[in-house]
Amino acid sequence: MVFQHSVIPVFRDKKMDAKNSKIIGVIGQGRDCSTELLKDAEQVGYHIAQRKAILICGGLGGVMEAACRGAKNGSGTTIGVIPTAQKSDANKFVDIPIVTGLGEARNIIIVRSADALIAVGGKYGTLSEIAFALSFGKPIVGLRTWQNLGQVIHVESPEQAVETVFKFI
Repeated sequence: MVFQHSVIPVFRDKKMDAKNSKIIGVIGQGRDCSTELLKDAEQVGYHIAQRKAILICGGLGGVMEAACRGAKNGSGTTIGVIPTAQKSDANKFVDIPIVTGLGEARNIIIVRSADALIAVGGKYGTLSEIAFALSFGKPIVGLRTWQNLGQVIHVESPEQAVETVFKFI
């Protein structure tokens, strides 16, 4: 069988070069988010896209959806590592859903795949991702997230979060 179309994903009329692109993980809670936290996550996603990096997250709602929405508003590419076995569970701003069926165990995939991470808010699932990032020596920046956790660099704004994370990759 001969394919008439390239199997290489094409975004914005350019071939995607994921091996050489920076991948930034955005981690944070999937529900019970304040309006302010969602705005911050959306701005983080937007600024990641403006730097031509790929955004990877858990692919569901809350902070994850807001960050993906921001990345799409900035013409970026998003990857959602879905905890369920259904691709349709990904939020509508995910370009590439990775279906795992692993529940919260998928957090390790997000952290391992990212060059660096930004935690926006977060509950216990986010805490596990922060712990994995610290354990693996991944740079991690926090915006309104868990305090007093080793090498997490805390910042005050979405712009600072993205600027800071890019200093480490």
